[in-house]
Amino acid sequence: MKLPDQKSLLFSVILAVLGFVVVKFALASLALDPALLFGAGLLIGALVIAALSSASSEEAEVKTKTLYVGNLPYRANEGVVRALFEEQGKVFNVRLLKDKNTGKRRGFGFVEMAEADADKAINQLNDSEFQQRTLKVREAKQKQENEANSFREGSDQSA
Repeated sequence: MKLPDQKSLLFSVILAVLGFVVVKFALASLALDPALLFGAGLLIGALVIAALSSASSEEAEVKTKTLYVGNLPYRANEGVVRALFEEQGKVFNVRLLKDKNTGKRRGFGFVEMAEADADKAINQLNDSEFQQRTLKVREAKQKQENEANSFREGSDQSA
């Protein structure tokens, strides 16, 4: 079970106090214990928070797709590439790779986008002109961990 954050807890306490006040005045003819009224308000507030947070967590889970972007100009930075791809849809992450020794950009990178927008970005931006370079945009291939491990094991055995 997910623990509530501070905002949810504060909102729940405010709902509990409001519930107490409303029930106190609405049921003034009944002699109910204030602690019981506060507890009922807190329970109602917790249920409302749980319903709201479960609805928002379903919306928060957006499937993403990582795109390979090649033939980038060396002067392009993450902000410029992000702006280019945001014209096509929601961008979550931009990573442009640099050479380990020199620190200069290598001319390619990866853009993580909403899956629904990624295909549109591939169609619109692949083979398009960007800062006097023709971009290559396609779905990124996942790293092949198993092949790399089997290659290392094979070379260890031959030595």
